[in-house]
Amino acid sequence: MEIAARGAAALLMIGMPLALGAYLIRRYRTGRSLFLVGAVTFIGAQIFHIPFNAYVLNPMLASIGFGAATGPGLTLALAALLLGLSAGVFEEGTRWLVYRFWIRKARTWPQGVVFGSGHGGAEALITGLLALATLIQLIALQGQDLASVVPSEQLAAAEVQVQSYWSTPGWVFFLAALERASSLAVQITLAAIVLQAFVRPRGGLWLLAAIGWHALIDAVAVYAGFTTGVYAGSVTGTVMTEAIIVGLAAISLAMLFKLRPAAEAESAPPPAPTHSGPLPGAAESQANLDASRFSG
Repeated sequence: MEIAARGAAALLMIGMPLALGAYLIRRYRTGRSLFLVGAVTFIGAQIFHIPFNAYVLNPMLASIGFGAATGPGLTLALAALLLGLSAGVFEEGTRWLVYRFWIRKARTWPQGVVFGSGHGGAEALITGLLALATLIQLIALQGQDLASVVPSEQLAAAEVQVQSYWSTPGWVFFLAALERASSLAVQITLAAIVLQAFVRPRGGLWLLAAIGWHALIDAVAVYAGFTTGVYAGSVTGTVMTEAIIVGLAAISLAMLFKLRPAAEAESAPPPAPTHSGPLPGAAESQANLDASRFSG
């Protein structure tokens, strides 16, 4: 049952974005290209984001005393903010560049929604595949001596990780799926916010708003994770952290639908002209109808 729960949670993370993308594509008739472009956008952002964190940001954070055991305080708050800003700048900056140079005709709210679902969908899909790969690997290691497959200098850490994985209740893994669903909502909203940079005045402010909202959400998630959630090793704290993330996702959805009327109004086709008099050809049609009544 525990293995089944872990597998089901991983498959949910994989299937959820694909199902949502299929629904949105059919609902808004945008075609699959925008969803795929969104997925490529996420991957492209990480190509620069991950090395920046590894070689620039992480050494900077280490210099101020940030680490796995960092507790509540100014150091953690600053680290969480910098990590959030890093994600916001790279992901929203990449999203802006894609709108500007690749999908230049995508300027409506539905197109932004599908584009954002591809971005968040790629993140959820990759996370689900990694979770599934981890499960398969740890199942294969059951009953084996870790010392025979893990280097001696990594053995102690590997044993702790394996023990932690199997000691965690199976239902907790569904919280990861819930987090991916929340992230999908946030990513779609951020795509709609960046879109405003191209359909409203003062576009730069909308890009800054997207970066700021992204940074805030990530910073809150990091801070909560280190103080009460997964990094603190508390199941109750993890539930509290996910509740906070779900709340931020709900606010994001409210923002998304607040943007909808304005975005659609700017791109809506003009109304069809009204005609107060008889329709063209109506008199001729009526004459033919009268003639047919008395024919034969």
